[in-house]
Amino acid sequence: MKRMIIVLLFCLFLVPKFGYSLELIPNAKSGILIEINSGKIIYEKNKDLRVSIASLTKMVAQIVIFEEIEKGKISLDDIVTVSHNASSFGGSQIYLEEGEKMSVRDLIKGISVASGNDATVAMAEYISGSEEKFVVRMNDVAKRLKLKNTHFVNCTGLDEDNHYSSSYDLAIIARELVLMHPKILEFSSIYEDYLRKDTANPFWLVNTNKLINFYEGADGLKTGHTDNAGYCLASTAKRNNLRLIGIVLGEKDSKIRNREMMDLLDYGFQSIKINCIYKKGKIVDNVKIELTGENVSIALKNDLCVIEEKDDIKYKYLINKNKIKLPIKAGDVVGNIEVLSKNEIIAREDLTVLDDINKMKLIEFLKYSLLNFILGVF
Repeated sequence: MKRMIIVLLFCLFLVPKFGYSLELIPNAKSGILIEINSGKIIYEKNKDLRVSIASLTKMVAQIVIFEEIEKGKISLDDIVTVSHNASSFGGSQIYLEEGEKMSVRDLIKGISVASGNDATVAMAEYISGSEEKFVVRMNDVAKRLKLKNTHFVNCTGLDEDNHYSSSYDLAIIARELVLMHPKILEFSSIYEDYLRKDTANPFWLVNTNKLINFYEGADGLKTGHTDNAGYCLASTAKRNNLRLIGIVLGEKDSKIRNREMMDLLDYGFQSIKINCIYKKGKIVDNVKIELTGENVSIALKNDLCVIEEKDDIKYKYLINKNKIKLPIKAGDVVGNIEVLSKNEIIAREDLTVLDDINKMKLIEFLKYSLLNFILGVF
């Protein structure tokens, strides 16, 4: 009898920590939970199953949009004129009208908060000329990320043949979006706001992701629903330097979807131990500004943390010297540091500068130029 009790206690309290025997998302067709820096899988269910994914598709559209912004090809302040095609899209929408003009910033808000199909198509046409050409870019992203179970036919996620992904692939997509384009969180964390605020017809936005409002640490990422896909959710939350990404697909309704996602995230936050190696502000390098000869301290923008203690940790500094140009503001991202174990990246954090460095005054520049000329630099 005592032995049976011991076995039962072991099953109840220990098994969930070491395996996937605990059914966290019983109603989902597929799902996964990962730690964002290492990509480590904490929990999975049918992670490679190809299924319809509804508006989770838009995470790839957002990757393409932010890549264009970061390359300087478009800006948040650009004004987009809405086509008849974009304005005609149904489903989730922000009710764009043909010929209406809206900023890229507000269109991204419409995609991120309201999951607007019309806003997504408007951005696709603005960037690539047509939705079809934009979808080619989206499939290029899938190839670059080496996704094996993903293919896109449209940019909105509306049900179409040969349009699919898997929970594992979507976790990789979400990880890419948050790590490489963190500005997305400024949009996906908005719970309510307005479009056309200063017009006669303001449009109230309320985030389709209700976890933003009532789950601690949640700040994204994307909801979805179609007849084929069911109710889907890509969620990210951060607590005490630990950021998780969860995906659930094919849920029966939004309430079940939200509850099972919270169970998934709770499991991750309870199971994973975070170990901070270095604190925010630690100086890791010094770089000389060629124009002034001044040394700039490069430091960690946030705490550098890993989820496991390793004996063979190595560090790789990736500093973009092209970004170290005057003026520089404290907090500007100028590169990143990667933590590797057995040649695998287990953590990554942004590098920044500690102090504002303004442009040189004209007299200082002339003195510096004259000195270099005398010394034979020029």
